[in-house]
Amino acid sequence: MDDYKFVAQTYEFLQKWLDAHPAYVENLLYIGGDSYSGMIVPILVELIVDGNENGSVPLMNLKGYVLASPATDSVIDSNAKIPYAYRLSLISEQLYKAAKTSCNGDYVNVDSNNAACIADIDAIDELISGINDVHILEPSCSNALPTPKEIGTSQIYHKDLSRGLLSAAPKGPSLWCRGYNFELPYIWANSRGVQDALGVRRGTKPYWAYCNSTLVSGFTKDVTSVVTYHQSLSKRADLRALIFVGDHDLSISSSYWTWSLDGQTAGYNKKLINEFFSLTYATVKGAGHIPGEYKIKECAAMIDRWMAYYPL
Repeated sequence: MDDYKFVAQTYEFLQKWLDAHPAYVENLLYIGGDSYSGMIVPILVELIVDGNENGSVPLMNLKGYVLASPATDSVIDSNAKIPYAYRLSLISEQLYKAAKTSCNGDYVNVDSNNAACIADIDAIDELISGINDVHILEPSCSNALPTPKEIGTSQIYHKDLSRGLLSAAPKGPSLWCRGYNFELPYIWANSRGVQDALGVRRGTKPYWAYCNSTLVSGFTKDVTSVVTYHQSLSKRADLRALIFVGDHDLSISSSYWTWSLDGQTAGYNKKLINEFFSLTYATVKGAGHIPGEYKIKECAAMIDRWMAYYPL
């Protein structure tokens, strides 16, 4: 399985599902995803647009797409981390400027002979290695968690490949990790009483896991950038897009507007419009990598407003 096969299978599923449920054909269709799905959704959206233009049946009533903290370009995304770390005061101005100069602003495609650049990146990596990179204000827990045997669990999972938080109980009362919240589904889903109530046939699934590690290990990530897909969609389709991220950066451009909930600033947003396409980019104040995981109420309100064509 790879990115393109995943897109093709998802498109095939949508076609077959709408064929089997014609009552939903005229419903407004939005495609959504977060994190690595940012590499999938734009390709799928373009495939739907192509199918509609080529007369594929059923015609999908596609209106737009929604992405939360999406992966977009492997080089651009990786290069953005060091300037972001500097703006959040995780690294010094002196070190940031040194790295920017020695690496010429490229921290990914580093010349192996560029000793100064390599040394600066190593220094930065050492400084931020203990930081939870999906929410810098929360503990980084991967080194503080017990083994599966210590908690009586036979499997460990990652909620997101980039998170680095393992599902486990804390070693002491002083440390809380967000990953602990995801231990409850393991306890619930592996309860014999729950499985009997759900009609799970005994012996078919000895253990329920949050993620299928077999699928993850066998998946090939063959898409490195979807920038051209976003550009193409903005020029050829009557669509709306909402892209939002969790953001702790206070250096927000004055060209952004605030959006609020319950009288409090919930984030910042900016809307870009051309003849066919509108893009709303928003930040969610206080949220991390998957904004809805941290700020459920705010994200729900934002999406409700956007889908209703209201200002955020």
